[in-house]
Amino acid sequence: MNNKQKIHDKLLELVKKDNVKVDELLKNHLYTKLGGRADFFITPTSFEEIQKVVKFSNEENIPFMLLGNGSNLIIKDGGIRGIIISLKQLNDISTDGTTVVAQSGARIIDASRHALNEKLSGLEFACGIPGTVGGALYMNAGAYGGEIKDVLDYAYVIDKHGELVKRLASDLELDYRTSNIEKNKDIVIEATFSLKPAKYEDIKEVMDDLTYKRESKQPLEYPSCGSVFKRPPGYFAGKLIQDSQLQGTTIGGAEVSTKHAGFIVNKNNATTSDYISLIEHVQKTVKEKFGVDLEREVRIIGEDLSS
Repeated sequence: MNNKQKIHDKLLELVKKDNVKVDELLKNHLYTKLGGRADFFITPTSFEEIQKVVKFSNEENIPFMLLGNGSNLIIKDGGIRGIIISLKQLNDISTDGTTVVAQSGARIIDASRHALNEKLSGLEFACGIPGTVGGALYMNAGAYGGEIKDVLDYAYVIDKHGELVKRLASDLELDYRTSNIEKNKDIVIEATFSLKPAKYEDIKEVMDDLTYKRESKQPLEYPSCGSVFKRPPGYFAGKLIQDSQLQGTTIGGAEVSTKHAGFIVNKNNATTSDYISLIEHVQKTVKEKFGVDLEREVRIIGEDLSS
C-alpha cells in the first residue's frame, strides 16, 4: 500500500479523525522552529492507537518515527517521508509513593515541578531541560551534574513489533547523551522515576538556583536546539567556540549565540540549511584552530529540499 489516499484512509480508522494531518509543516511543532513537511502527522491519544499504527506501518512497510518537541532535533527543509507520531497528547504525570510516573509526551520540566509539589527530590537537575520525558530518556538528558539514568527506575515502551514491553533502566544502556532506544526502535510511552522525600523549601532552593544559572547564561529569547555539541574529552565545547572567535557568526538566519557559544540560535527565520552550514563551519574552524573534533549532540534527520 503506497497510495497516499489509501494510507490516509487507513490511519483514520486507527486514530481519531482530528488527530491525523497530511503534509503537516513540522517547524510548527518543533522547539527549534525548523523543518519541512511530514507526509502524515498523527497525535495518538492512547497506547493502543500507537500500537495499531506501528503494526500497520510494519505490515505496509511505511517508515515511521517518533517526535517529541524537537528541543534536540533538527529536521531538514525537505521534511520526512512516512508517518510522524507525536505523543504530545500523552502527557499525564502522577505520583505513586516516592516515584513519579510520567507519560512520554509530558515535558521533563513539568515532571520536575510535579516532584517539587510532591516533596520528592532527584529531578531538580531537569527543571530547565526543555524536552519531553520520552526525549529525555532517548538521549539520557542531563544538566548541572544530574542525568536521567540517576533517577530512572523503568520505562514502558512499544517495541518495533508494536508490543508493549517493560524496560528496566539497566536495559536501556544509558550513557552520556545516549541510549539504545533508537537502535532497538523502541517508542517510550511512560517512565517511572525513583525519588527521595525532602523538604519543599530545600528542593525549591536548588531549582531556583539552577533556573537562575540557566536564564542568566543561555539564550532563551530565541529558538534553539540547546547545546549543539557534546563535551569533548578534556575540553568545553563552548570555550573552544568562544576562543575561536565564532560568537556572533551568522549564516542566513542562524547565529552562534553571543550569550553562550555552545548554542546556535534561530535568530531570523533560519532554514535548516542555514543551521547545518553554521554547525559545519564551527566544527571546521575549531578543528583548524585547536585540532579538536566537535561531535554533535543535536540530531539531524530528514531530507534535503528538492531544487
